[in-house]
Parts: sequence; C-alpha cells; structure tokens
Amino acid sequence: MSTEVNDVLAKAVADHPDRFAGFAVLPTLDAAAAADELERTVKELGLKGALINGHTRGRFLDDQAFWPIFERAEALEVPIYLHPTPPPPQVREAYYSGLPGMVGNVLALAGWGWHCETGLHALRLVLGGVFDRFPRLQVVIGHMGENIPFSLARADQVLTPFASLQRGIADYFQENFYVTTSGYFTFPPLLCAMMVLGVDRIIFSVDYPFSDNVEGRAFLDAAPIAPADREKIAHGNVEKLLRM
Repeated sequence: MSTEVNDVLAKAVADHPDRFAGFAVLPTLDAAAAADELERTVKELGLKGALINGHTRGRFLDDQAFWPIFERAEALEVPIYLHPTPPPPQVREAYYSGLPGMVGNVLALAGWGWHCETGLHALRLVLGGVFDRFPRLQVVIGHMGENIPFSLARADQVLTPFASLQRGIADYFQENFYVTTSGYFTFPPLLCAMMVLGVDRIIFSVDYPFSDNVEGRAFLDAAPIAPADREKIAHGNVEKLLRM
C-alpha cells in the first residue's frame, strides 16, 4: 500500500514539478521494508524524505527496531518529518476522558495532545541515543516546535546530567531538528523559536486544512523580523534542507 501511495504522489509531483515536492509514506511496522521504500522513493521517484505519524501502535521511534529507517535516511541525506498522531488508547483514557461532548477528543488532538506528545517523542529520540548513533540525521517537527522551544532550557538543565549522551540536550535540537510554523500564526511562539533554535532552523508551513493558507501568508508577511530572516523562513531553509 505504501508503494502504491508513493507512486501516486510521485506522479502528482511529476505533473507539476514547479509547484510540488513530496515526502514518502513508510510501512513502519516493518522497518527494513520501510528503509528500502525510503531509498526507492528518493532514488527512483525523487521524493525528498519521509513523513511518519508519531508512534507505531504505541511504540516510539527511539525503539531500536525502527533504527534501520534512520540509518537509511542519514545515508540518503533526507529528513524525517515527525508528524502528530492520536495518543495510544491508554493515554487517551487516562488524560482526555471524562470531559463533555467533543472537548476531550479535541484536547487529545490539535487542542493540546498532538503537540505535547510529539514534543515528548522528539525528546525520546534524543534521550534514546538516536542522534549519537546517526549524528547527521535531520528530523522536522511542526507547530513551532511542538512546545519544545519554550521548555528546552529546563529540559537541558534537568535531563542532561542523567542522560548518557555525547552532547547537551539543547545541542541536538539546534543541530538535528528543524521546526515548521504550521498552524501557529502568532508572533510570540515564532520569536521564542528564533531565540532558542535560531532562524536557520525554522521553515514556513501552513498546516492546511487545519489552518488557513491566507492566514498563514499574512502571518509571515507581518512577522516582526528582518527581511533576510523572512527569506530564510519562507524558502531558504527548506531549499537547503531538501536540496531543492
């Protein structure tokens, strides 16, 4: 199924190469097959990396069973976009049940849960040693860093003494992660991400259909940042990352 989807995607890109590029879908339940499919889509179809939706049946990607995917991505010099997914059933029941109507469901997803869980997932990748094993691997996370920039100094201070890592926690986010603006169209989160991660690590994104294209563009145009930084966020950083 992943192969079929990626072929359809590649056809859409080929039909409009001046407008589109693509991230592959991977069968993460079989890491070896996923790594092979990533290589096929990059080398044969011209896709630019892969997008993985969070945990795989409750297992986070720091589990070494998934590391063949990271090994291949590093070798191919393409990023992995770590996208949110609904929380595991046990987490949903413990944290998001008991609220009226649709409130609990929305809280578990775009209202909060997607972002804090993906931020946790990113921290697990660091703490699990993924980037010590694959130091050139690049991971993209959305929503202005999934709450990481605001709390990174705290995590760095508290976790680094307990983690058997080659670098400090913050160093990995400044060297191995990119964040996108997807759906976060207010200035404080942008300025926080710029101050914590640096402008070279931020990529413009809209998050359609969850967010509006016009609103996203207006946010970028009005952001209180230097023109050179706006150019980097708008296109320069992603062109460098995806070698476009």
